[in-house]
Amino acid sequence: MRHTSKDETTYVKDLKEKLSDSVKKREWERFHNPQDLAESIGIEAAELRQIFQWISKKEALEYRTKSEKMKKIGEELADVLIYLLNLSNVMELDISQVIEDKIEVNEKKYPADKYKSKF
Repeated sequence: MRHTSKDETTYVKDLKEKLSDSVKKREWERFHNPQDLAESIGIEAAELRQIFQWISKKEALEYRTKSEKMKKIGEELADVLIYLLNLSNVMELDISQVIEDKIEVNEKKYPADKYKSKF
């Protein structure tokens, strides 16, 4: 039997609503301005980068078999994504549409036949 991941059953809209509710319950709206949220994204991304600092690509992939490392990676990924979604809420951006638009821009900018295996 195949395990269904939460990614397969969760909508971005639901995550954004949960985050918005959480912010409102704690009366954090005054702290959730674009500048502070953008700075927080950078801070949390740096914490994620720190996990992989000074190790090889092979060692980084081996973390998939280490539950304590995967837990920490998951926590930092969640922090980054939470701040990203909070910023999209504050800025009233349809993040799914923005992502799809950016993918389309990248598809045109970097056609697969010209950029395959490059970078």
